[in-house]
Amino acid sequence: MSRAKAPPRQTRPIGAPASADAPTPAAPKAGRPAARRRSPNAQPAPSVAPPDAATRWLAERGWAPFDFQREVWQAMAHGRSGLLHASTGAGKTLAVWLGLLMHFSAPAQAAPAPAATKTKAKLPPAPPLTVLWLTPMRALAADTLRALRAPMAALAPDWTAGLRTGDTPAGERAAQTRRLPTLLVTTPESLSLLLSRADAHDTLGRVGAVVVDEWHELLGSKRGVQVQLALARLASWNPALMVWGMSATLGNLPEALDALVRPLQPAGAAQGKQETTDWIAAGAVPISAGGPKTSHPPASGHTLPPALIRGLLPKDLVIDTLLPARAERFAWAGHMGLQMLPQVAEVIDGAGSTLIFTNTRSQAERWYQALIEARPDLAGVLALHHGSLDKSVRDWVELGLKEGRLKAVVATSSLDLGVDFLPVERVLQIGSAKGVARLLQRAGRSGHAPGRTSRITLVPTHSLEIVEGAAAREAVAAGQIESRHSPRAPRDVLVQHLVTVALGGGFVPDALLAEVRRTAAYADLPDDEWRWCLDFVRQGGPSLAAYPDFRRVVPGDDGVWRVPDARLARRHRSNIGTIVSDAAVSVQFVGGARLGSVEESFIARLKPGDVFMFAGRLLELVRVHEMTAQVRRAPAGSPALPRWNGGRMPLSNTLADALVRQFEAFARGERASPEIDRVAPLLALQQQWSRLPVPGELLAETLKTREGWHLFLYPFAGRQVHTGLAGLLALRAARGQPGTFSMAFNDYGLELLSPTPIDWAALLPDMLVLPAEHAADLARGQRPALLAEVLDSLNAGELARRRFREIARISGLIFQSHPGEQRSSRQLQASASLYYEVFQQHDPGNQLLLQAQQELLEQELDVDRLADTLQKMQQQALMVQSLQRPSPLSFPLMVERFRERLSNEPLATRIARMVADLEKAAGASAAEEAAGAAGATVAKASAPSGSGASASAAPNSVRQALDLSAPDAPRQPGRRRTRGRADGSSSSGDTGAPVPRPRLARRRGAG
Repeated sequence: MSRAKAPPRQTRPIGAPASADAPTPAAPKAGRPAARRRSPNAQPAPSVAPPDAATRWLAERGWAPFDFQREVWQAMAHGRSGLLHASTGAGKTLAVWLGLLMHFSAPAQAAPAPAATKTKAKLPPAPPLTVLWLTPMRALAADTLRALRAPMAALAPDWTAGLRTGDTPAGERAAQTRRLPTLLVTTPESLSLLLSRADAHDTLGRVGAVVVDEWHELLGSKRGVQVQLALARLASWNPALMVWGMSATLGNLPEALDALVRPLQPAGAAQGKQETTDWIAAGAVPISAGGPKTSHPPASGHTLPPALIRGLLPKDLVIDTLLPARAERFAWAGHMGLQMLPQVAEVIDGAGSTLIFTNTRSQAERWYQALIEARPDLAGVLALHHGSLDKSVRDWVELGLKEGRLKAVVATSSLDLGVDFLPVERVLQIGSAKGVARLLQRAGRSGHAPGRTSRITLVPTHSLEIVEGAAAREAVAAGQIESRHSPRAPRDVLVQHLVTVALGGGFVPDALLAEVRRTAAYADLPDDEWRWCLDFVRQGGPSLAAYPDFRRVVPGDDGVWRVPDARLARRHRSNIGTIVSDAAVSVQFVGGARLGSVEESFIARLKPGDVFMFAGRLLELVRVHEMTAQVRRAPAGSPALPRWNGGRMPLSNTLADALVRQFEAFARGERASPEIDRVAPLLALQQQWSRLPVPGELLAETLKTREGWHLFLYPFAGRQVHTGLAGLLALRAARGQPGTFSMAFNDYGLELLSPTPIDWAALLPDMLVLPAEHAADLARGQRPALLAEVLDSLNAGELARRRFREIARISGLIFQSHPGEQRSSRQLQASASLYYEVFQQHDPGNQLLLQAQQELLEQELDVDRLADTLQKMQQQALMVQSLQRPSPLSFPLMVERFRERLSNEPLATRIARMVADLEKAAGASAAEEAAGAAGATVAKASAPSGSGASASAAPNSVRQALDLSAPDAPRQPGRRRTRGRADGSSSSGDTGAPVPRPRLARRRGAG
C-alpha cells in the first residue's frame, strides 16, 4: 500500500508568533475540541485580548482559544460580518458561536461560572429569536444543536435553543409558531418557510445574526441562491444584521465572501459586481496578517467591510492508496471496486473505526452487502448510511459512530459534512473522489480535532484511478483546490421567492427589486426579466392568464402584492425549496418497520416477486400501494440495485491537470510515488504503442477496426465537457464528410467512430479550429455562436425538456405534493411536458424555457469549461498517433460504447476476449504471470488483466468487476440500452441521468 504523506496543509496563523519549539496541540479528552490546551510556550496574540467569558468557559475544560478564534470574536465585537475558512475539525463552530454569545448576551460576560453559584437564580424571560444557524443538511441539525447548547448555560443562561427542519415533530413546530427560541438551527428551506409566515416581519425582524454553516456546499447551488435572497430580506428588516459563513474547502474565498455578505449592502447602495468584489477584497484582510486590527474606514453608506479569517493550524494530512497486487494494463470504468474487498477488510481490522465513502448510494449498498458476506463477524459493528435510509436508521448509525460502538460504516455524501465522529481513525474512498475539495472534506472526517492526523486512503476501482491518487496528493500539497460559483439569476428561484415574500406580509415591487439586486446571483438582473417574473406570479404569463390557479400574487389598492387565495398559499408552503428529485416511494416490511425510500422510477421497473437490495438487505417486492413499496426478506439470489439520480460527477479541472502532470513526470523517467510504480506497466505500454498526454500537447489517436474508423481525443476536461465537445466535433466532421458517427466519452477523453472511411488525421486540425466569430465572442466574455453550434450538435430539445421539469417544480408551475396528497413522477412528467409544449407554441419567449436551455448548457454540458477547453486546445500542439490496436487510454472509451449496444455476445465475454488479445499483443512476460499468481487474494479476483487467465475464467472475472451476476443475466434496472447503431454513450455511473444524443443521424451532402 502506498504510504506517501502529504505535507501539513496549514501552519500557524499569518503574523502569529513563530516559535521553533511551539508545541503541537494535544488531542483533547472528549467533546468537540475547538481550542488548544494550555502550554507554557503557548502565547496569546499580543493586542487581541480574549473576552473573559469565553476564556473562562474554555479554561474550565483545559483549553485556550486559538488565534483565529480571537480574531472572529474581535470582528464580531465591531459588528462585522465575515467568512471563517479553516480545515475540518479546527474549531470553526465554537469560534463563531462563542463570539455571538458574547456579542448578544452582555450579562454573561460578567456572570460567574455556574460552578461558583450555589443557589439557582431565577432567570429572566428568554430573549426573542436572535441567531439563525443554517445547516445544509437536516441530518446535521440535531448534532449541531447539541454542540451549540454546551456553552449556553455559562454564557447565555437565559437563552433557549431549538431545531426546525422537515424532521421536526408537529408538536414542536406548533410550539415554535407561538414563540421561536433565541437560537434556531434550521435549513434554507425551513428559513424560507418562516419567511412565508404572515407575521414574518415581527418574528424575524429582530434577528441579529445568521450563521451559514458549510457555505462551500451551498454556494454553487440554487439552495445558495435561496440563502442569498433570505439574507437580503432579513437585512432589509434589520440593517445591523451580522452574517457569518463557515467553510473548509474553497478555492475562491473573496468571491465566496462576496456572495455571502453582498445582501447586507444598504438599500440604494447598489454597485456593479466588480466594484463590490473589489470592495470586499480591499476590506477582507485577515486580522492576523499583521495589518491594523480594524479594516478600512467604512465608506459612505456602507457597513464595515467584512472579515475574511483563515484558521491556519498545524494539521497533518495523510493521503495514501490501497494498491492492488497488480495493475491492469487495460482498465475501464464502471467497476464497483469489489476486487479490492479483501484488502479493505484488512484495513477495517487494523483501525479502531473506519468510514468507507462511496460516490453513489447503489455502490454503498453493494459494498455493505459484500463486506457482510465476506466477513460475517462484522455483523453488528458494520453499518450502512445514506440519505434514502429512514431517519431512525441514520440516527442510530451516527450515534454508534460517536460512541465508538461501530467498527466501520459504509456511507455516501450523507456523512461528508458537519457531524463530529472523534473515534474515526481512518477514511477510505472507494473510487475516484473526482475533485480535491471532496477529497479533503472526506479526509477531515478522520482525526476530527486539532492536533490529530487526518488520513484518507484511496481504493481504486481500476488502474487509471491509481494515477489519480498520486495526482490528488500532488494537488493537495500544492494547495490547489476547486472554486465554486453562485448560479446566475435563476428565474425559477426568484419566482418562488416572490410568492414566499407575498405570503410573508407582501411586497412593493420597486423596493423588492432593490433588495433582490443586492444579492450576487441577481446583481445584474435586467428590468425586463424582473417584469416578466412579476407578470408570471400575477397571471402565469400571457399563455396561462385565463386560469385562476396561476393568479398567485396580486397587487392590492395600497400597492402591496399579496397572495389572495388560502388554498394557493397552502400549496406553495408545501412545496418550498429547490431540491428536486424523482418522487420517493417509501419502502417498508409488510405490516412492519419502514426502511427508507427509493425513487419511483426504480420501483416502476420491478414487478411483484422481483428481488432488490436496499438498507443492506435482500428484499422481495410484494406490492406497491399509494407510493409505498411493501416488501419481505428474500433468500439469496441475484438482486437488482436501486438507482438514484444525482450520482454523476465529472473530474474537476484541478485534479485533471494534476493527472496530466503525473503522465508528464513518467514520460521524463520519474517515478516519484508508489502509485506510479504500480501502474508503470500501463503507462509504459501507452508510451510504447502511442504516447502519454502531457501539458502543452493535445493527444489524438486513430485506429481502423472491423467496426470502422476510430478517433480518440484526450482533452482531460471531464465527462460533461467531453459530451458537448464530442457532439460539436461530430457536427463539424459531418459538414466536411456526410455520415453517421457513434460517440463515447469519459473523464479523460472522447471517441468518434465512423462506419465509413474517413481520414481523421487530415480532418482533425480543421475540426479543432476556433471559428473567427467564436474567438471574437470569447474575447468579449460572450459565447452565442458557440452555444448555437453546441445546441445544433445535440438532441438539446429532450435534454431541455428534462431540465424544464425541475424548473417548473421550483417555480410552482407543478407541485410534487399538495396538502394530504403526493403526486407520482409520471404525473409530474406529464404536467411538465404539457406546459413545455404550450410555452413553445404560444409563449416562446418564456423565461423558464430560456432558463432550461441555459442550465442545460451551464450544468449538464458545462459550456463555460467547454469554451475554456476550446481556447486551451488552440494553444496546444496536436499530436496524432496512428494505432495498430487499442491503447490503454483508448480501451476504456471502447468499453463505454459497448455498454450501449445490443449484441449476441455478452458484454463480459467481449471485454475479456479483447483484454486477452491485447495482453497477448503486449507480450506479457512470464515474470508478470508469476507475480500475478503469487499475489494477494485480491489479485486473483481481478483476473481479466492477467495474462494467465483461462478463456473460461476471464469472463467470470470481468463479470465480478462489473458486478454482473450471471453470464446471460439481464441488465439491472436503470441501465439503458440502445438498439441498432449507437449514436452516443452514457456514463457507467449510477444514475440513469440523460446523456445527449447527437442530432446527426445521417447528413447528406451535395452529390
